Amino acid sequence: MTSVPAHDGGGSGTVATCGRPPPDPRGSRAPRRTLARRLRGRADDTLWFWVFVGPFFAGLVLFTYVPIVWSLVLSFFDAYNTVTPTQFVGLRNYVDMLSDAAFVASLRTFLVFAAVIVPVTFALSLGTAVLVARSRWGQTFFRSVYFLPTACSYVVAALVWKMSIFSGVHFGFANTVLSWFGLGPVPWLSVTDPPWYWLVIVTARLWLQIGFFMILFLAGLQRIDPSLYEAAAIDGAQGWRVFRSITLPLLRPTSVAVTLLLLVNAFQAFDEFYNILANFGSYPPYARPPLVYLYFVALGSGQDFGHGSAGALILTLVIALVALLLGRFAREDS
Repeated sequence: MTSVPAHDGGGSGTVATCGRPPPDPRGSRAPRRTLARRLRGRADDTLWFWVFVGPFFAGLVLFTYVPIVWSLVLSFFDAYNTVTPTQFVGLRNYVDMLSDAAFVASLRTFLVFAAVIVPVTFALSLGTAVLVARSRWGQTFFRSVYFLPTACSYVVAALVWKMSIFSGVHFGFANTVLSWFGLGPVPWLSVTDPPWYWLVIVTARLWLQIGFFMILFLAGLQRIDPSLYEAAAIDGAQGWRVFRSITLPLLRPTSVAVTLLLLVNAFQAFDEFYNILANFGSYPPYARPPLVYLYFVALGSGQDFGHGSAGALILTLVIALVALLLGRFAREDS
């Protein structure tokens, strides 16, 4: 038992504390002050979070989510030359689009385009990534050179391909090169047989997107443990056997992601088709992917927003279904 001096009026004495330290008059206020400071700091963090994120979130809601919801609403109504619903028709717009021969033909055009662009881009991107990863000098230079076209607009690239390289006239770049070998000019942009325009569209997209997917494969290659290749070299494995047994299996997650992105990009093909073939107003069904067809339905002379919205949602569901099937296949295969 200890005692401490006590001051009570003019006297002096001791007060027993039973072994406990004397109470601190500031002790009860210090935790409250600390808690208030923490709450004030959290409020400031929340305020600044919404100051920086709020405008972007508002733009996302206003220009992305609101149009999606409104498109869903319009798909159940007749809406000609107006975005205001007029007469409720239920699922009739969806039935009309699924029975529309032109829309079905545009889906077939996508299948042809995807069947060409997806495996070719995949193979060229993977091959380029392997070559750059194995390069002992200039890796930064080659990564930059191959990735640079990604920064170019699809519209600009389509116009360059159309007006400079594959213009179809005898003095265009492609026809000039052919003339060096004694060959005549080729009508690259003609939508008649043979469909040379496919070569123009495919090469434009390859130039634009190989660099981006090459970077994805490079990131996947850098995650592979080099000791695996060293062990394979000790066992005498090399070349294609190492690539097939080590590189490809360990690149499976990256390969699935790249394939999915390529399929979605193929579904969204619009700029190159519209701008390269813009001088052919009729757009035959076999030269028109789904987005180009829906553009003419919704924003063409008819301004049919009901059927256009229904077709866009059908296309969205197809993309989601393909993505889910590919993801499930990848999980089962892993």
